[in-house]
Amino acid sequence: MAGLWFDELTVGQRFDHAIRRTVTETDNLLFSTMTHNPAQLHLDAEYMKGTPYGRPLMNSAFTLGLMVGISVGDTTLGTAVANLGWDEVRFPAPLFAGDTVRVESEVIELRESQSRPGQGVVTFLHRAFNQKDELVASCRRSGLQLKRPA
Repeated sequence: MAGLWFDELTVGQRFDHAIRRTVTETDNLLFSTMTHNPAQLHLDAEYMKGTPYGRPLMNSAFTLGLMVGISVGDTTLGTAVANLGWDEVRFPAPLFAGDTVRVESEVIELRESQSRPGQGVVTFLHRAFNQKDELVASCRRSGLQLKRPA
C-alpha cells in the first residue's frame, strides 16, 4: 500500500510527486468527447487559431483529474475512504497538448472524524505546473482517510 494513514500525515507536510505526464491531443479529444463536452476551445484547432491562445486548450476537468490522480500514489492509495470535495479550483494559465505536468501537494488541514472512529478528514492543497514551472491548476481537496489499524 503506497498511501499514508491519517496518523502519518502532518499539517505542512509536502509532496513533490515523482510522476510527470506529458499531455496529448488524444487525451484532450477522448476526455472531452467521453464527457460530452463539445466546446470549440478543446476540439476545434481552426477556431482556436483566431483566439489569443492560437490552439486548443486542454480540457480543465481533465487537468483537475490528472493533478489529483498524480497525487494519489503518494498520499491516499489504499487509505482513502471517500473523496469529500474539491474547493477553490483554479486554472491560472492554459495547458496545451505537448505540455508536461508535474504536481506538488501539501497537507493544509487535519481533523478527527466525529462520526467515524478510526478515520479522519485531510485537506490537501494540490498544485500543477507545466514544464516552464507556470502554475496551470490548483485546488483544495478534502477526503476521508483511514487511521492506522490498531
